[in-house]
Amino acid sequence: MTSPAAKTAPDKSKAPPHHTGHRDRLRERFLKSGLDGVQDYELLEIILFSAIPRRDVKPLAKQLLQEFGGISGVLNASAADLQKVKGMSENAAVLFKAVQGLTQKMLIADIGKKPVLSSWQKLIDYCHVAMAHEKREHFRVLFLNRKNQLIADEVQQVGTVDHTPVYPREIVRRALELGATALILVHNHPSGDPRPSDPDIAMTQEIIRAAAALDILVHDHLIISQNGHVSFKSLGILNFTA
Repeated sequence: MTSPAAKTAPDKSKAPPHHTGHRDRLRERFLKSGLDGVQDYELLEIILFSAIPRRDVKPLAKQLLQEFGGISGVLNASAADLQKVKGMSENAAVLFKAVQGLTQKMLIADIGKKPVLSSWQKLIDYCHVAMAHEKREHFRVLFLNRKNQLIADEVQQVGTVDHTPVYPREIVRRALELGATALILVHNHPSGDPRPSDPDIAMTQEIIRAAAALDILVHDHLIISQNGHVSFKSLGILNFTA
């Protein structure tokens, strides 16, 4: 015979998981206070909520930050590297890459609305998001029109951890195809040291000479790394004799 106590005992199997209330509270706090109201790991939690609906994701969010060195490192990590972290699903990795892609799209859209030279910090921010965490060197060119508005943003070459082959004639040919009259050169240093090497300087000189022959101006060459960036123009080494 079943006792009265047994009949009224709560069914623990039907109780909501302990993290359900945490998710609701975190969402409410974020909507109310924005970025000022949450910590970095909590932002990652909010993203993970959609991809991992039935598990406490706080430990995973903290592990991701530790593994990749911060939010930027997490968003810029490859999907394969993200899934190496215990608990990360393919859906969660895809969601992080989508957030990264949206961030890049937003930054480049803002740059395209006005002359690039008047949106310099936004350009730097975009380049950091797009390139700072790449494990191999990428050489990209921003092609500008006569009003210094962005026509195209293209990665010309992908190289090794410390070298990218660059072909000045191909860059100039592409500029002519697009009707560009000015260029901004950008490449990354996976080592973390943004200082230009002698080959970087020599390569830039070759591009300037090839472009000048067709009245195409090189505004700057930026080197991007996880530890900052360097502008050839700011260093005073951009004005070579063509």
